[in-house]
Amino acid sequence: MPSTIWSGAISFGLVTIPVRVSSATENRSIAFHQYHLEDMGRIRTRKICEIDGETLSQDEIGKGYELTKDEVIPVSDEELDQMPLPTAKAIEIVAFVDRESIDPVRIADSYYLSADGAVAAKPYVLLRRALERTSKAAIAKFAWHNRERLGLLTFRDDALVLHSMKWPDEVRAPDELAPDAIDLDEDEIKRAMALIDSMAADDLSSYRDHYREALEEVIEAKREGQELPEPAAKEDKGTGGVVDLMEALAASVQRAKESRGETGEDATVHEMKPRKKAAAKKTAKRAPAKKAAAKKATAKKSASRKPHSA
Repeated sequence: MPSTIWSGAISFGLVTIPVRVSSATENRSIAFHQYHLEDMGRIRTRKICEIDGETLSQDEIGKGYELTKDEVIPVSDEELDQMPLPTAKAIEIVAFVDRESIDPVRIADSYYLSADGAVAAKPYVLLRRALERTSKAAIAKFAWHNRERLGLLTFRDDALVLHSMKWPDEVRAPDELAPDAIDLDEDEIKRAMALIDSMAADDLSSYRDHYREALEEVIEAKREGQELPEPAAKEDKGTGGVVDLMEALAASVQRAKESRGETGEDATVHEMKPRKKAAAKKTAKRAPAKKAAAKKATAKKSASRKPHSA
């Protein structure tokens, strides 16, 4: 079970539902650190005071609001925790809206809410079923990390889900990004609709992060001392000249049908050739700076002792 990142209650009229909050998503991307290429020593980021030049620990660092370059107002965590926010320990529902009316641009992170204790189970299920029956979502306000936030409370399967949202003034208007008025032929719109229909999908569970999988193959090959996987052949999309929009739409529909096996042609099977193994490459290891310096000194001494050729 994912760890609890916040605990409080949902305030629903006169009903209070104690809940625990956990993240609904996880980061599966591969992370890299920075290393010194010469000896593979780890590169660290240090927090240094710009006045005395000292490296500071986290206990020595606090928050402050800069009024001017010469005047900073310090603010402690205790002062932030004591602010009179009604949403400090509650997810306060302020309104209900149609689920389909929410602009996806405003949705940020997602969190699962679980009932905190046996007393919370009944009102938890009651709210979840009421949202399903009415096709509504709740607009809520809550305070996390010393900031009041706007949220969208809905459900996924049998669990309540809280989506943090951008405030209205945090979303930029896209007016200046829209192109100038374009005349479209009705046939072009119908072809585009046909392409959308041919690419329709009800289940997205088969989609994977191919970049992460390829990166894992590269790391594994280097660890085993094998050749790196060959790069995939680039697909020729014919972007060298002007493309007729109708022809592109028709070809796209045909390609989508073929990918779904709707052409009636027999599938072809290609024999997979075994990957050639190369001579084992040593994985880069960290070498202490002292040992590296000693090796260089030894090399210089041996070179100086060799007799010069006539």
